[in-house]
Amino acid sequence: MGRKLLLEKAHVAGITTYEVYRREGGYRSVEKALKSMSPDQVTEEVKKSGLRGRGGAGFPTGMKWGFLAKPEGVPRYLVVNADESEPGTFKDRYLMEFIPHLLLEGMITSSYALGSNRSYIYIRGEYVWVAEILEKAIDEARANGWLGKNILGSGFDCDIYVHRGAGAYICGEETALLESLEGKRGNPRIKPPFPAVKGLWGCPTVVNNVETVAAVVPIINDGGEEYAKIGIGKSTGTKLISACGNINKPGVYEIDMTISVEEFIYSDEYCGGIPAGKKLKACIPGGSSVPILPANLLLKTAKGETRMMTYESLADGGFASGSMMGSGGFIVLDDSQCVVRHTYSLARFYRHESCGQCSPCREGTGWMEKILWNIETGKGKLSDIDLLWDIQRKIEGNTICPLGDAAAWPVAAAIRHFRDEFEWHVLHPDEAQQRNYGLMHYADPIHVPQPVMA
Repeated sequence: MGRKLLLEKAHVAGITTYEVYRREGGYRSVEKALKSMSPDQVTEEVKKSGLRGRGGAGFPTGMKWGFLAKPEGVPRYLVVNADESEPGTFKDRYLMEFIPHLLLEGMITSSYALGSNRSYIYIRGEYVWVAEILEKAIDEARANGWLGKNILGSGFDCDIYVHRGAGAYICGEETALLESLEGKRGNPRIKPPFPAVKGLWGCPTVVNNVETVAAVVPIINDGGEEYAKIGIGKSTGTKLISACGNINKPGVYEIDMTISVEEFIYSDEYCGGIPAGKKLKACIPGGSSVPILPANLLLKTAKGETRMMTYESLADGGFASGSMMGSGGFIVLDDSQCVVRHTYSLARFYRHESCGQCSPCREGTGWMEKILWNIETGKGKLSDIDLLWDIQRKIEGNTICPLGDAAAWPVAAAIRHFRDEFEWHVLHPDEAQQRNYGLMHYADPIHVPQPVMA
């Protein structure tokens, strides 16, 4: 069984309360940082750890912190991105719901490193009960001297606030999040300037994912070098994975990125295999926005090597034969699933969530949805497949934010790997309509079964 750094204490009774969390060793990283380390030393430990952003892009966290501008007399901000709205992703919800003080501890330590005296959690609007859990934890932390003025007599002041979003997926993009946090419509900003220079209210800002900030706690407690020993290569530390779809044990798992994709799917320690004796057809390994992979490319790379649960291995081969770790939303499809219907469902989501600011995304996502609907309902033409390919190609890389790419990649990968299935729908419309497809539960993060903690 792999090592657990974030979820080790999540099963402890009463761990959501300050008293139990503190008894179990909570807030040690804050004590260590404020009493014996400088802000630069905290940042250096994060750099040594090799921690990469756990929200999707996988950018080195310490390097991102190092970009933060530090002009005199100008406030700096840490903003935690808890706007977890990617279909197939629900690991941040689990962490906030079951061990909220871990996030707060990571925020205080990170805020100290960044010189942020006021930090924010921007949380998905639908996570009403989770926001309430966090607000209660913040009150407890403040009452026990971990927030407010002159924490532990260090001279460092820090306050944390929860800001609830209004249900827009686009606000998961960091600049749209900042616009929304400022009270504006959540439209992405043109970059540069980047948030590290001009972010919240025009001040230097770091935006990090929930899991990323929580990982700062074990890094400071154990040291960056110890954290870097876990995992493989540049995929250091542990990673939370939201596993769902056609598996026996949907839930949230913490892996140390030394296991193979095959082991993750079939091991009883993790997903427990595929129900009803069905076979693996495909998988989206990193949330709905990353390319789907058929079973043969999911378990082995194009070179014939075992594909591992690491950033590098999942991306091996580029989009021609690989995918991405992304947000860790691991969606498994068995051989009863229809890739065309699945792709239409995702295209409908991205069309609905496009902010409309960029015409390639605003118009292109709508066209893709309509064409996929025509193919799915027996009204498609073979030329529609090439038209879909052309539209996604003209969306990718031509929008202000990555939502356009997120809408294009699933369509491109579905056609690249399952073109025969699209053609079959066009050539056999009546059969396609009558076929009894298996049920697919995408992982609305609010309604997934109670997560299993491994």
